[in-house]
Amino acid sequence: MSKLGKITRRTFMVAGAAVVGGAAFGIYTDRRTPANPLETGAGETSLNAWLIIDQEGVQIITPRAEMGQGTQSTLAALVAEELDVAWEDIRIQHGPPAEAYYNGAVLGSALPFKEYALTEFQESVGENLDFVGKLLKMQITGGSTSMADGFTKMRMAGATAREALKAAAAARLDVAPRALKTENGMVIAPDGRRLGYIELAGDAANHMPKSAQLRAPSAWKYLGKAMPRLDMISKSTGTAMFGIDARPEGVKFAAVRINPRLGSAMISFDDSAARDMAGVEKIIDLGDGVAVVATNTWLAMQAVDAIDVTWGDAPYPPDTKAIFERIEAAFDGKPNAVLRKDGDADAPLPEGAVEITAQYSLPYLAHSTMEPMNATALYTGDAMQITTGNQVPYLLRKKCAAAVGLDAEAVTVVTPVMGGGFGRRCETDCAVLAARIAKQMQGTPVKLTYSREEDMRHDFYRPGAMARFTGAVADGKAVRMDGKIAAQSVAQQGAQRLMGFAPSGPDKAHLEGAFDQPYAIPHYRIAGYLADLDIPVGFWRSVGSSFNGFFHESFIDELAHAAGADPLAFRLELMRGEDARSAKVLETVGEMSGWNSPKAPNTGRGVAFTHSFGTPVAEVIEVEDTGSGIRIARAFIACDVGVVLDPQNVEAQMFGGLVYGLSAATTGEITFADGAVEQGNFYDYDGLRISAMPQVSVAVLGSGTAPSGAGEPGTPPAAPALANALFDLTGKRARRLPLIEDFDLIL
Repeated sequence: MSKLGKITRRTFMVAGAAVVGGAAFGIYTDRRTPANPLETGAGETSLNAWLIIDQEGVQIITPRAEMGQGTQSTLAALVAEELDVAWEDIRIQHGPPAEAYYNGAVLGSALPFKEYALTEFQESVGENLDFVGKLLKMQITGGSTSMADGFTKMRMAGATAREALKAAAAARLDVAPRALKTENGMVIAPDGRRLGYIELAGDAANHMPKSAQLRAPSAWKYLGKAMPRLDMISKSTGTAMFGIDARPEGVKFAAVRINPRLGSAMISFDDSAARDMAGVEKIIDLGDGVAVVATNTWLAMQAVDAIDVTWGDAPYPPDTKAIFERIEAAFDGKPNAVLRKDGDADAPLPEGAVEITAQYSLPYLAHSTMEPMNATALYTGDAMQITTGNQVPYLLRKKCAAAVGLDAEAVTVVTPVMGGGFGRRCETDCAVLAARIAKQMQGTPVKLTYSREEDMRHDFYRPGAMARFTGAVADGKAVRMDGKIAAQSVAQQGAQRLMGFAPSGPDKAHLEGAFDQPYAIPHYRIAGYLADLDIPVGFWRSVGSSFNGFFHESFIDELAHAAGADPLAFRLELMRGEDARSAKVLETVGEMSGWNSPKAPNTGRGVAFTHSFGTPVAEVIEVEDTGSGIRIARAFIACDVGVVLDPQNVEAQMFGGLVYGLSAATTGEITFADGAVEQGNFYDYDGLRISAMPQVSVAVLGSGTAPSGAGEPGTPPAAPALANALFDLTGKRARRLPLIEDFDLIL
């Protein structure tokens, strides 16, 4: 076999289209440097799209959204590492909507390849897709790609600025640039003379090189270390400005009610009761709902709830049972894709083999961000400013401009820090509604805030999903795994809303977390079936891996049990020859958890592993039967993120991913009745509380040359690790979620 590895016809077609497309129309776009979008005033100099030097010092422009995941601090560290500025002197701000801030990594991550075993050819295809991200102006925070995308370009921004400042200083000091060094915002000559970046910035703009030498990791002073978060003080003191804090002078407040039967129209409404409420200033017909503008948010919410509305019927089955019957019906059609096809899953089994089957079902889930969706807009007739937490500023600007009939360049988007995103703020619905309402209130800023109920019942949900697995073991080893997975397509819906087209071909997001796992099973097939439903679904933390991790790792555990094997050792035997990096992670979590040591009485242990977003993650969970219920006692996480840019931040992300996954596993469920979502607030859609949290230990490994994902990979193994622990304790398999339906959990 050639070093390019086995290339299927499907892979060749996908890759060929990307490469030929680049040759045909993308090479110019790929090589062209996007314009610097930063506008500067008196006393300010922008050396590139990521850096402004003003009279106070250095501002680093971070192109990705800060949703609590620490992205902006680590992106700033990439620049600061090369620029030589003191950490305490750094200021950060989110970049404006601009082509310069495109995410070149996000499309490559969507290719239908096993990320743990990329061939040289597959890697080159992903790299060539960088230009498509630029062409489509994909300024997106998502897919756990911020570090992968920024790792080189942000360091290069700092390095080129450093060399320009040295060149400017060299001209003033009459010395060679190579004789100068930089430190804490100063250029220093061999004789001790110093010039500050502030005084050099204007001249440095005339000396900007196209590239510069990047420092070796051995020389790093910020990267690879736990650095204080740059937003830590403002968030701790309540001075950080979130979208929901926006309150421009003269602002009015809006609330909306949109048809709870998602995607359907409003037939009629009677707003007489709302019109009689003091402080109500305007009632707006939105077509599929109604908005109220009032003197405060609470009044607007009360008034919009007082409107009597007749709604149209849902364009999907009316209740949860019928919806899942439609999902299950997808198995009767042809698969969208078969992305894993090792060996022959239909071949006769060896003599003495034990065959097992299992069917799993997972519910729809909401994002339930702590900060509800909100947006503040001011429309002046020929321009508009909109302030809203979002993950797609360039696309959001385009959508808002179209909604009010303006050119995109006439719309200013301000992206503040956010109280959670998890993929929900990739959607533009709230911002577009705010823009439409603001147009009806020309000259007056309007702040739209979704009530918690409106937010919960008009989400773009993690799709409900079902899986059918068959497999077999012989002589203590897995010899077959054949999985079929049915759900709505997040990729098709999401791309249609954001980009205006739905991608055809193999849907990787639908099968990720199942087809791309590093297990050497001789006969291994994973097929995806797309359910025909119009329920709005969207990108939810870890996307397809959030359900496939549960399906795949639950069934691996069932195979181990059928083989009479230790679950962790069973996985390791399948993994060692397939991917050493993944095996090391699994070995590490075993050591951390004392897997091979005797368990305490009334205790169960479970293990799960998922390779997602380029990162292998293994988790072990211990549960304890207290006599009054089952408590989640301890959790252990091991991960390998390639290059560890900030170990403390990676640890926090793994911890957060675990909590998000355990919340969904234990209680998360969105159900439907009469076409509408039944849950509306945290009392009926809860998260894991502090009192129910296990003790958590995290080990962060780094064995690569580039960083991989951290924000999402901690989520997929959480549910199967817990379910497998419950089996170890009770002997009962969990084949559906949430677990609270079948186990007496202390929550």
